[in-house]
Amino acid sequence: MHRGRGSNVGNSRLTACAMAAPPTDQPIDQPAGGRFDGREHRLALRVYFEDTDLSGVVYHANYLRWMERARSDMLRLAGIDQRAAHDAGEGAYAVTEVAIRYRAPARLDDAVVVASRLMTVRPASCRIHQRVIRGGLILADAEVTAAFVAPDGRPRRQPRAWIDAFQTLIWAPDTEDGI
Repeated sequence: MHRGRGSNVGNSRLTACAMAAPPTDQPIDQPAGGRFDGREHRLALRVYFEDTDLSGVVYHANYLRWMERARSDMLRLAGIDQRAAHDAGEGAYAVTEVAIRYRAPARLDDAVVVASRLMTVRPASCRIHQRVIRGGLILADAEVTAAFVAPDGRPRRQPRAWIDAFQTLIWAPDTEDGI
């Protein structure tokens, strides 16, 4: 067997832990998802080579991609079926405003968390505060407004059941701690 340069055969860094079966409570071959910690949604991600730019840090637009992924996961876990609403012709969410501040860079192979907090809910929109965090360090901080829009692109009221689900998730800063 060839074990030349670049070969992974016999790589001592591959441990039994890395090859172990997934935990029994997680279905095999299912995408990893986020979770709620109280009213805050948390989605853990790994920085891959494709996320970085020539300087080796995460390209600025990728923070927005991660935040979009976290918002979609948050809605799914809250019982909101965006795909069914879209397929039924009811509408979809569209980001109408983003204010983001980049504080520190993420780098290749970093483990980061996108923390999302629902701040306000209005009949046709919601405002979400999102942070990308590595350890206790905030890397990016954003306020995002998403409006529910009809297939023709005009704002429309969110389904009542969605607003009801959101009411249980609105962030209450005086009762919950966190970064």
